[in-house]
Formats: sequence, C-alpha cells, structure tokens
Amino acid sequence: MNHIWRRVGPRTVISREGRRYRTDVCAALAAMKVERMDGRLAVRVTVCPPDHRRRDLDNVQKALLDALAKGGAYRDDSQIDRLEVERGPVTPGGKVLVELTQITTQGTNP
Repeated sequence: MNHIWRRVGPRTVISREGRRYRTDVCAALAAMKVERMDGRLAVRVTVCPPDHRRRDLDNVQKALLDALAKGGAYRDDSQIDRLEVERGPVTPGGKVLVELTQITTQGTNP
C-alpha cells in the first residue's frame, strides 16, 4: 500500500501500481455482482498479509476504501460511520476480506 500514491511536483497522484490495484478491486466487485449500497455503512476489513514481515494496518484503508467506491460498492467513503480493521492469518499471495453492512439509525444526536 505504500506504493499507491506518488508525488509529482505539488500534486499527489495514484501510481501505476495503484491504478492496477483499483482495477483489480473493481473487477472483483463486478465478478461478484456487488450492488451499490446507499445510506450509512459499517465496514469490517481483515488484512491477511502474504508473509510475517511487519506491516501497518492503517496503510491499507485509504486505497481500499477509494477502490471500493470506484468499483460501485457505495457512492463515497464518507458514508462509512464504523470502520474495523484487523490482521488475519498469513496467506500466500496475501488477501483482504471486506464486509459491508448497512447501518440503521434510530435517531440522530447533534
């Protein structure tokens, strides 16, 4: 995930590797026929690294959530009210598991 963004002068852009990652996420969503969710969401992410090297879980979130929005899982990641990220077992090749749940609200607090 540390290779997703690149600085070009004063701008930050998505790298070639980042565009490939986004394309892969979009293809996976299309293959699963995921329908866009509206409303408030809870997201649970399980990151299964490919090996035992040290990794920061917080580096996964931005690219993943943006790719899920681009792939049509939801309109925008501002819909997310609850985000849970955990480390899963080491998995050859690595993988990320995502569970999206619609949150029903019973009232709003200012």
